[in-house]
Amino acid sequence: MANVRYNQADIPIPTTHPGPRPGPSATIRRAKTLTRPERGVAPPPLIAPQQSLITSAAVAAPDASPSSLTPWVLFSWLVTFWAPGIVLSSLGMRDKQVQQAWREKIALVFIICCLCAVIGFATVGLQQVFCPQQSVVDPSRFLSLGATPGTLSVQGTVFNISNSKPTSSVNFFTLASEMSGQDITYLFTRSASDFPACHGLSYKIATDAPCTSSASCPLGNLNSSSAFSTLGLVNTNRPIGYGWDQVGSIGNYIVIDGNVLNLNPYISAHNQTAVANDLVDAALRSVLAQDSKGGRDATRLFVNNAALKSAIPCLKQRYVAGHIDKITPGCFVSNLVLYAGLIVILGLVLVRFVMAIIFSWFLSGRLAGNPDSRSLDRHAISPAVLPEGANVSVDNRLGTAPWAGGGRKLQKPGAKGSSMGDQSLANGNSAMSPVLNLARIGAELFTICLVTCYSEGEDSLRTTLDSISQTTFSDERKLLFVVADGMITGAGEKRSTPDICVSLLEADPRFGDPVPMSYIAVGTGAKAENRAMVYAGHYTVAGRRTPTIIIVKCGTEREAATDKKPGNRGKRDSQLILMNFFSHVTYNDRMTPLDFDLFRKIHILMGVTPDFFEVCLMVDADTKVFPGSLKALVNCMHHDPMIMGVCGETRIANKRQSWVTTIQVFEYFISHHMAKAFESVFGGVTCLPGCFSMFRIKARKSSGDDWVPLIVKPEIVKEYSQSVVTTLHEKNLLLLGEDRFLTTLLLRTFPNRKMIFLPQARCRTVVPDTFNVLLSQRRRWINSTIHNLMELVLVRNLCGTFCFSMQFVVFMDLLGTVVLPIAIVLTYILIVKSALNPPHSFSEAIPLVLLIAVLGLPSILIMLTTRKVEYVAWMFIYLLALPIWNMILPIYAFWHFDDFSWGETRKVEGEGKDTGHGEGKGISAAASVPLRRWEDWERSRLRKIKREEKRRREFARAHPGGFVAGDEYLSVRSAVESTYDGSDAASVTSSEDHWGANIGGYNENNMQYPPPPVGLHSLPSGGKLIGEDDLEAMLESGWDEGPSPSASTDALHAAPSHLVPPTPGAPTHAPRYQLSDGGDGGGGGYAPLGRGPRPPSPSTPGAKTSALEDGSWKGHMKKRSGERRDYGPLGPLDPGAKF
Repeated sequence: MANVRYNQADIPIPTTHPGPRPGPSATIRRAKTLTRPERGVAPPPLIAPQQSLITSAAVAAPDASPSSLTPWVLFSWLVTFWAPGIVLSSLGMRDKQVQQAWREKIALVFIICCLCAVIGFATVGLQQVFCPQQSVVDPSRFLSLGATPGTLSVQGTVFNISNSKPTSSVNFFTLASEMSGQDITYLFTRSASDFPACHGLSYKIATDAPCTSSASCPLGNLNSSSAFSTLGLVNTNRPIGYGWDQVGSIGNYIVIDGNVLNLNPYISAHNQTAVANDLVDAALRSVLAQDSKGGRDATRLFVNNAALKSAIPCLKQRYVAGHIDKITPGCFVSNLVLYAGLIVILGLVLVRFVMAIIFSWFLSGRLAGNPDSRSLDRHAISPAVLPEGANVSVDNRLGTAPWAGGGRKLQKPGAKGSSMGDQSLANGNSAMSPVLNLARIGAELFTICLVTCYSEGEDSLRTTLDSISQTTFSDERKLLFVVADGMITGAGEKRSTPDICVSLLEADPRFGDPVPMSYIAVGTGAKAENRAMVYAGHYTVAGRRTPTIIIVKCGTEREAATDKKPGNRGKRDSQLILMNFFSHVTYNDRMTPLDFDLFRKIHILMGVTPDFFEVCLMVDADTKVFPGSLKALVNCMHHDPMIMGVCGETRIANKRQSWVTTIQVFEYFISHHMAKAFESVFGGVTCLPGCFSMFRIKARKSSGDDWVPLIVKPEIVKEYSQSVVTTLHEKNLLLLGEDRFLTTLLLRTFPNRKMIFLPQARCRTVVPDTFNVLLSQRRRWINSTIHNLMELVLVRNLCGTFCFSMQFVVFMDLLGTVVLPIAIVLTYILIVKSALNPPHSFSEAIPLVLLIAVLGLPSILIMLTTRKVEYVAWMFIYLLALPIWNMILPIYAFWHFDDFSWGETRKVEGEGKDTGHGEGKGISAAASVPLRRWEDWERSRLRKIKREEKRRREFARAHPGGFVAGDEYLSVRSAVESTYDGSDAASVTSSEDHWGANIGGYNENNMQYPPPPVGLHSLPSGGKLIGEDDLEAMLESGWDEGPSPSASTDALHAAPSHLVPPTPGAPTHAPRYQLSDGGDGGGGGYAPLGRGPRPPSPSTPGAKTSALEDGSWKGHMKKRSGERRDYGPLGPLDPGAKF
């Protein structure tokens, strides 16, 4: 028993705080439910969920093992039966998972080849098989039997007898009067040798002499043109057409393959008696004996017998009298398929075109416009309220976050000083949720701008950060959030990417030097744990000061000593740092040390807690955002709460750099203005590009009484953070196209919400300028597209129904992607064939019509949307490169289905081929990352402050003459275990706290610094704004007035006293709260936190608590030119910049 170790999380944590008092209000509220339409039931996960952290910590990372025997696995083995495992091992594929991935790749390629064959057969082969050239007839060219007076026919061709010269034995007018158009071929002189198709046949139909004593031929030679001119017969070159009823009513007429045969000469020659041992004679007599109502069609009988089939050409050549004036069944089926394809494809192309125009002209403009006052002058739930399903205490009747006051009411209904309309919405049994006037937040929602970087240079990073900072969006409402993915030095760079990022930041001195904080990363084994440093400050450019957070993923100590790229976990891990953080904040879930450090620094920089952020802009580090784009995206989110994601137009910054960039210009344009604009009408854009997209963190319910977490929903975060993927399908989803996979997850989870494209928001990005990089990029994009569309096509409740649904559009996109190679081959075959042999009928021209529509409509779209003729030139360049887009790139991508690396897209100094990231060995290290709720971290932080203050005083007493107290802590001693390792209560009396090393060594509330900026500004009635000149004069001269008596103590709602004059009737607001160890303040361990006077330090009773109290705030603006640590409304002021 001495060797048994218990998990520290299993040991109860003693506490001195009293539990909730029982009473009528101490009930469990805000329970989970599955009946709300906004919540719904999460779809089955795309990828097998991870094991729990406790379980994963006890076992090693899963070894590569073959997948379970699913039908797909069995099919892949069936297709690759010719490649046993021994052969694959000898070729270098020794790992079982690698072999299975190769088999699945071959199976997918086999399916794609089958689909291409089906498309090729339906386009070309179907008509050749069912409607061969000799069967192709145009019913409109026929002259029907008996319909045109003064005509007779010879061998199926109509002759005009108006100027004919009757002979002594034949009167053409008499024959025409009996039946106009009837066959008179039997009257012309001919012999058996005149019919080459009958040579070599022994049947009587081929050897009989046509003209005998009993069957005279009074007219001239059939094969002599002079015979017809002598008789005055004029050839009309129009075929004679028979109806099926006419064939049945005329004696001894049959039909073979659409040709009408006149067998009267043959039957008359044999005196109505059968010919012995003559198979053709027997077949003909059996057909003539059939009921005449059936039309006597002998095609099936003769085609299915080899001996009879050889006689068909002879019968057609010798006895043809005309044609059926209806198309054959084979031609009918062929035309039916062609017309159906024409309707579906042309209809889809036209609908895409029209809807894209409608969206660009009428819908997108309203979404990008500024919201009106009516949409802002309404009340809705406050960001301080946690959503349904979050972790709240049983006595928290309002469901507010602990950092917002816990169970304390933010505003009592009907209290004195409350504004008209500040009401509460019911949420449960008499529980009232605090509400907020949306005008307090305004049209500019709190936005976090995520910039992920890997190996980019300083110019690219500076261009991106400059463009975001200089947007027309207010600096007070946006936060730059830069994540450097590991200690990486890009190819050709002298400094590492983290060094470049940190050099661009004007660091906030109150946070000191950051220390690595641990978090759970996207990785397996030892790489499941990672560490990152958080730099906080401002990014300054052209008079703009944008609050900025820079996260540098540095890796663990062992990783930094052994790996070439310590801390590198990929772009998905960088996105998940943000998503996990906001998910923990939104649900008050357990935080990692990195999360808590982010919480503190964001709160101080922005003046609001992170739960006020509603939208997130994701931008790559080589993207330049246009000035009005960020505001347009936020306006779009403001107009329609059902929108959960929106992307802008991405244009090419280096379009003329090389031929590789020139062929991409039109492809980028048409993918946005036609494909994404059309999908936006359905609200189902299938891919929001990661280089420039905005996602909604959480949305208010339509009822306004609760929040619906979207991108931070636990189900989405859990699936997106999977690190153990085994099958080829899972790896193509997660490892190649993170952006498309995230879009797929959101559409599957919230199919009734919208993903749209906003053309008014624009950016420029750098595209590959060499063919190798383009090949690598498009391999990832094409393979990711196929596998994500395979998942989306199964989502049944997308917008629309049947052919007019987003599901059908997704299916057509999936089919169109996999058949790109055969499509370009058929395109060039069609062009060459049409040039050599122009179509003679509409059915023959159908493929050409489709080609013209597919290629021509985009040029019209260009003229209507951009009104720039230069894009037509870019279109012709794109058309010249169609073999690259539709043949080379897809085939290369299909054959590399089992390649999951990023290839040549991002190169690192001294690195060969990318071998992936996050694949560690051994036992998962995720369980070693401490996870605690915000309350517990905050309690430990306060205790750490008390210990440091106590240590400082003791050190000062020991050195009375030589120690000068500064604003930084003394060194943090190494943590030692207390009685219970996980006990916070035990650490109160001990010298150290078990969690102290996981808390940053800084005090953001140090009295040496002014309070944080104000996040929400309030303008009471009668207040006025001060002009720019007055404000500049006040900043230059300073002021001596004290704080306004009416100033609110709420850090979220208070306005600066120098901006708002005191108003007696101004409404008061409830304060925000922070944890305190006092315990007797009536707030359950919480104390007010605001811009006004702060609670005294726990270790120094009666001490001055803020700069406002000791008067040091007076005129602090005057010190900005000589002191680095002076602060303005948004943080430290730049000594060299004019405010």
